[in-house]
Amino acid sequence: MAARLSSAAAAAEAFLARAGFDRGPWLAVALASGIAAWFALPSPAWWVAAMAAGVIAALGALAAWRGEGGRVQLVAAGVSLGLLFAAGVGLIWLRSDMVGAPPLTRPLSAELTGRVLERIEQPAEDRVRLVLAARDPASDTPMRVRVNVPLAADDPRLAEGAVVRLRARLMPPAPPMLPGSYDFARAAWFEGLAATGSVQGPVELVAAGEGGSWLAGLQRRLSAHVRAQLGGSSGAIAAAFASGDRGAIAPADEEAMRDSGLTHLLSISGLHVSAVVALAYFVALRLLALWPWLALRVRLPLLAALAGATAGVAYTLLTGAEVPTVRSCIGAVLVLIALALGREPLSLRMVAVAAALVLLLWPEALAGPSFQMSFAAVVAIVALHESGPVRAFLAPREEGWLAWGARRFAMLLVAGLVIELALMPIVLFHFHRAGLYGALANVVAIPLVTFVSMPLIALALLLDLAGAGAPAWWLAGRSLDLLIAIAHFTAAQPGAVKLMPHMGGATFALFVAGGLWVALWRGRARLLGFAPIALAAGLLLTTPVPDLLVSGDGRQVGITGEGRLLVLREVRSEFTRDNLLQLAGAEGEPVALADWPGARCGRDACVVTLRRAGRDWKVLLTLSRDYIEIGALARACAAVDIVVSDRRLPRTCTPRWLKADARMLRETGGLAIGLASRRVQTVKRPGDAHPWLLPPG
Repeated sequence: MAARLSSAAAAAEAFLARAGFDRGPWLAVALASGIAAWFALPSPAWWVAAMAAGVIAALGALAAWRGEGGRVQLVAAGVSLGLLFAAGVGLIWLRSDMVGAPPLTRPLSAELTGRVLERIEQPAEDRVRLVLAARDPASDTPMRVRVNVPLAADDPRLAEGAVVRLRARLMPPAPPMLPGSYDFARAAWFEGLAATGSVQGPVELVAAGEGGSWLAGLQRRLSAHVRAQLGGSSGAIAAAFASGDRGAIAPADEEAMRDSGLTHLLSISGLHVSAVVALAYFVALRLLALWPWLALRVRLPLLAALAGATAGVAYTLLTGAEVPTVRSCIGAVLVLIALALGREPLSLRMVAVAAALVLLLWPEALAGPSFQMSFAAVVAIVALHESGPVRAFLAPREEGWLAWGARRFAMLLVAGLVIELALMPIVLFHFHRAGLYGALANVVAIPLVTFVSMPLIALALLLDLAGAGAPAWWLAGRSLDLLIAIAHFTAAQPGAVKLMPHMGGATFALFVAGGLWVALWRGRARLLGFAPIALAAGLLLTTPVPDLLVSGDGRQVGITGEGRLLVLREVRSEFTRDNLLQLAGAEGEPVALADWPGARCGRDACVVTLRRAGRDWKVLLTLSRDYIEIGALARACAAVDIVVSDRRLPRTCTPRWLKADARMLRETGGLAIGLASRRVQTVKRPGDAHPWLLPPG
C-alpha cells in the first residue's frame, strides 16, 4: 500500500510539474470553493470546521514536505489550496456580517420618512423603485427599504438625496417559495434591505435632494435621450446598451430574449465592455499612427491600451458598475496590459485573476447566476481556443478568402455550441429551463450586436453632439428590430424551451467540477473531467418530477403527473405561476383542481386520489379557514395519506403519512413531495443558521 501511495504521489508531482502555469487558475477555484462551502454548510460550527479543515490540509502538506523533500509541487498545492479554501469561508462569513440587515419581524403598513438612496426607473413595469434609508416603525432602528411607486404618483424630484414621507405596505424579504426557487431573502440580505413594499397613496417631498451622484443623473439622462431618439422596443434595448438601464424593456421582449438564449445580451457584461474597449483601442491606435513624430518615439500599443482602459472604466461606471460589468472591465484591462507588454492577451490565468478580484470585493456574487454564467462563458471560450485542435484549425495558412471565412464561421458555430453546453447546467439549476436553439440564435445575434448595433449607437450619440445623429439612429433601430425579431422567432419555435425539475446541489457540483477540470487542464488529463459530467447528466435525466408542490404559506399547491399542472387555488400572481410551472417541468396554463374529474372539492376542502408507484395516495387539501367540527376533521385526516393546509390543524388530525399544516410549514418552508420515493424536500434545512433564514426578532 505504501508503495502504491508513493507511486501515486510521484505521478501527481510529475503531473503538477508539467502543468506549470496551468496550475494558477486553481487558486481562484479554491477561494470560490470556500465561499461555496459557506453557502452549502448549515451553521457556524460547520463553517469553523471547514476553515479548520483547510488550515489542517495546509499544515498536513507542510508536514509531508518535511518528511519527503521531493514533493515540492504537491506541498505547494496543498498549502495554497488549503489556505485559500479557508480564506474563502472566512471572507464570505465576514462579508455577511458586515452588510447584512435583519428583516422586519412581520408585514406592516406604516408611515415612513426617509432619504432616497437610489432611484430605479422601470417604465415597462409602470413604476419607479426608491431605495430609502428610514427607521423601523416598531423598533425605531435604522433600516434600508425598497418601495415601488406607481408612475402616476412619481415626481422627478424624488431623486437621490431627497427626503420623502409616505405610507407603504412593507413585507420582510421573501424566502424561496419552493425548494429550488429564487431566494430573494438571501439577495436582500447582501443588499442590506430590511423590507420591500408598495406605496399607498401620495408621496410627499419633505426636502429636495441634490440628485445623487452626477453619474446617476447622467445615466438617466442618457437613457431618456436614447429612448427619445428611438421609440418602442428597439429604443428600450438601445438604452440598455448605452446606459445599462433595462427598465423600459417590455416583459414580452425580455421573455423572448430569455427563451431564445439571448438574454445575456441585455445585461452589460463581457460582450459590451469588450466591444467598447476594442473600438477605443483600435481607433486610438489608428489615429495615433497618423502622427509620425509620436509613432517614432512612443510605443503606440501602450497609449492605445490606456485609451481602451479609460473607455472601459468609463462605460462600466456609466452603466451602473454591476458585478458582471466590473468583472468584464477587469478582464478587459488585464487583456490591454498584456497587449501593451506584448504578452498573450487571452488566457485562463487572466480569467482567474479577474474572478479572484471580483470574489474579494463581492464574494456573495458566487451564488448568483450572473457571476456563474459570465465566467462559465468566458472560460469556455478561452479553453476552446487554447486547445490544440482548435489552434491547428485556426492556424494561418495559404488559402482563399472563402475558405478562411468558412473556417471562421465553423468556429463561430462550434464556440456557440460549447458556450451553450457550458451554460446549460447553470441555467437549469437556477431557472429550471433551457433554450434549445440558443447556440444558433447567438451565431447571428452576437456579431449583429458587436459589429453593427453597438457601433451604430456610439456613432449616433457622437453625431448627436452636432445634431446629425438621425441617420445613425435609424440604422441602429433597424439592427435592433432584427435582434428582437430573431429572439421572438427563435422563442416561438416548437420545443424552443425545455423545462426540467429542480437539479440537486450535488448534481450541480458534479457539473461544475467536471467542467472546470476539462477547461483548466491540458492534454489527455482533461478527459477525466467528462466522468463527473456524465454522472451528473445521468442524475439530471433521472431526477423525478415532484408529485406535490406546496408553497411556504400552504395556500398554493401544485399537483403534477396528470398531464397538466393542477393547482388548488386560482393563481393570480405571474411569479407564483412561473415558479409552479418551472419546478413541475410543465407547460401550458395550470388547471384548477376543482375542475379536474379526479378531485372532490367542497367549500372547505378538496380530496384527490393520485395513482403513483402501483398504489393510490389520498390527499386532503383545505380551502377555507372556517370552523370545522373536530371529530369530522379527525375522521377526514385519518382516511387520507397526506394533509396540506394553510391553517394550524389540531393534534387529532393524524393522516397516515404527512401533515403539512401551518405549524410544520413555518419550520420547513415550501415543500416538494415525491410519493413513490416518499421523499420530502424542504426550503429550510434543519439547523440552518444562515442569517437570512433565522426567525426575525
